[in-house]
Amino acid sequence: MKNPSMPIPGISNRTRRLIPGIRHHTRRAKFRESDVPHILKRLRSLGSRRNIEGMARFGITSRKVFGVGTTPLRNLARQIDKNHALAAQLWKSGWLEARTLASLIDDPSEVTPVQMDRWAKDFDNWAVCDACCGVLFDKTPYAVTKAIQWCKDKREFVRRAGFVMMAELAVHDKKAPDRVFERFFPHLKRGATDNRNFVKKAVNWAVRQIGKRNLTLNKKAIRLSKEIHALGTSSARWIASDALRELRSPSVQKRLR
Repeated sequence: MKNPSMPIPGISNRTRRLIPGIRHHTRRAKFRESDVPHILKRLRSLGSRRNIEGMARFGITSRKVFGVGTTPLRNLARQIDKNHALAAQLWKSGWLEARTLASLIDDPSEVTPVQMDRWAKDFDNWAVCDACCGVLFDKTPYAVTKAIQWCKDKREFVRRAGFVMMAELAVHDKKAPDRVFERFFPHLKRGATDNRNFVKKAVNWAVRQIGKRNLTLNKKAIRLSKEIHALGTSSARWIASDALRELRSPSVQKRLR
């Protein structure tokens, strides 16, 4: 891997000082849309063939990938102000890491339903899907609507996005009432028969996270898991068995009580 402190040419001295190292800086740089080529050069310098191969072993593949690890990518994001326009241009580049960076620097208050659908259409791996849903889309006012809409989609990663959104809302939206999550139950039950790996794992994730919010939802999620198990498909049985194991565990029950 190339030297992570190597500067990007062509940008201001202040911005150049902020990008390298990153470990001890708290300042954020003001980037513009015109800085996208320099950011892409930076991402390329942080990538490696070894990382690309390692990512592929975990199912993280894309047509355009630099092979940048999670830590340097998040460190770079911390040095960039929230910037909706810049995020849009990074997304358009098509690079996996640029799209992940876009999800980290976009401003949820400026995200629209049209943008959410457009980005979801581009999902081609679970990592970008989960990043968008877990750090950006779940913080918009459209999260519940899109979760329900996307979980009905036939495309694997769009459908996954719907269920991931349910899981992320269960973790992050502390003020949401139980009825929001109860609305997801029939969709989770229907999704449980989808045997595609990245869909069934997302359904399982959502059931478990909802069932760990409080004791009431725990009981209802356990009941839902039993109903899912009764569907009889291999994916449904796996989703339900794994969810029941955690939701009934002494550690979860002790925490909720």
